[in-house]
Amino acid sequence: MTGDLVNALGGIGLFLFGMFWLTDGLRSLAGGGLRTALSRFTSTPLTGALTGAATTALIQSSSATTVTAVGFVSAGLLTFPQALGIIFGANIGTTMTGWLVAILGFKLDLGTVTLPLVFLGALLRLSGGRLRPQIGTALAGFALIFLGIDVMKESLAGFEGVVTPRDFPQDSLWGRLQLVAAGAAITLVTQSSSAGVTAALAAIGAGAISLPQGMALVIGMDVGTTFTAVLATLGGSTAARRTGFSHVIYNCLTGILAFVLLGPAAALLEGRGTDSQIALVAFHSGFNILGVILVLPFAGAFARLVTAVIRDPVPGLTGSLGPEMLRDPEAAADAAISALETVCEAQFRHLAFRLGRAAPEREDADGLRALAEALPELRRFTDAIPPASGSAPAPERLVSALHVQDHLGRLYFRCTEERRIAALAEDRQLRRLACLLGAVAGETARSADPAAAEQRLNKLRRLMRRRREAYRQRLLAQARRGGAGGEALARRLEAMRWLQRVSYHLWRIGHHMALIREGRAPVSQRREAAVDVLED
Repeated sequence: MTGDLVNALGGIGLFLFGMFWLTDGLRSLAGGGLRTALSRFTSTPLTGALTGAATTALIQSSSATTVTAVGFVSAGLLTFPQALGIIFGANIGTTMTGWLVAILGFKLDLGTVTLPLVFLGALLRLSGGRLRPQIGTALAGFALIFLGIDVMKESLAGFEGVVTPRDFPQDSLWGRLQLVAAGAAITLVTQSSSAGVTAALAAIGAGAISLPQGMALVIGMDVGTTFTAVLATLGGSTAARRTGFSHVIYNCLTGILAFVLLGPAAALLEGRGTDSQIALVAFHSGFNILGVILVLPFAGAFARLVTAVIRDPVPGLTGSLGPEMLRDPEAAADAAISALETVCEAQFRHLAFRLGRAAPEREDADGLRALAEALPELRRFTDAIPPASGSAPAPERLVSALHVQDHLGRLYFRCTEERRIAALAEDRQLRRLACLLGAVAGETARSADPAAAEQRLNKLRRLMRRRREAYRQRLLAQARRGGAGGEALARRLEAMRWLQRVSYHLWRIGHHMALIREGRAPVSQRREAAVDVLED
């Protein structure tokens, strides 16, 4: 008996490893297809639910689908109600694993052919290439799933006649509640509702539990997945916490619905003589589909409720970023670029406002403080984004994003040089150039055309470079004729240099933001350094 129990646990372990490998392989093979599908076919909560169900069934991972949806919300590519449709649909997609297990694992008995598939998967993984390793990982994972099921079936067969439905809580209201709690605990331990459903299918096949008992366990497993969602979103972005909270509410409501329908559904399925294992997965899919049908008409109201409950405590410039996004490099890059655009706009607006005032005000100090908090946070998040595959180089847009952050940091420092900003008011030409620079910065902050913005900033930079040298020659000539000299001369020259350097940083920021939005490759680091030295 002890040996059978240990073997059964080992079978669950093989199943979990198979799920991990199958998900990793399929997700890598899907590549940008997952992201393209979620962004293209999610115009409404209904299409979002269909797309979420299909993609989750394809890659066998609701968490991957959910994390991508959270990244899209943070990047502004999806609204929260649209993302809710994806999240609801992912619950349906997860139930497809049960059908796969019930039909192939328990009816066709593929355990005898799994070991050769593991060997073939290992060979493909070692053969190199672009797709073969991912195919090998998925194939080995697929084989391990059914090897684990085979081990579970053989191990639980030893309990036949020894462990019966009478050994579990009886089919009463209290007994069903106990089984729901047990199902939730199983999912909390295994971190996989699919593993729990598979174990329940094996127990039904061995006669250890009845169909109503298995249904109650499955309800608990469905609710238990919310604990994983909550843990994954703790300390995350506002979008992630709203997603986790939505998951909890939805699954709890669906669980209550399933609990109410448990008795009639069990009587109907048993009365029609449906195979118990097929009946269990049909019940699992059925109450999830019914839950989505009932909640979709109220997706907008549901989203408003969640938004009202989970507010953004600090509406900072990088509030959309969260550690949960780092599990999906592409979603993390989307969120980083979106936050970068927000920081750039705030920096440009701050500069425009400050140059439009004779002296700094409280609003200017608040703007600088927000930038001081956002810039290092954005840099830490960008640096933490893992490569999309293995040791692949950073995507071109992230390279450009790092250039933008470098120039934003230098521009922020220039904005703190209050002594040089104040010196702009001492000379009429400096005042005119400062007004021009502020106007261009403000116009660029509102621009939706990156190429036009880059051209405008480049013209400004060239103008400032010419005016700097002409202004320097004019001041030195005035000093020789007995005009301003000494400290006043130095202040004005430094103020002019400040204008020229600020215009340069604005241009480089606009240049790299245009590269990001248009998908162009940045120049080499050596070329970038040469441009910087030449401008200085």
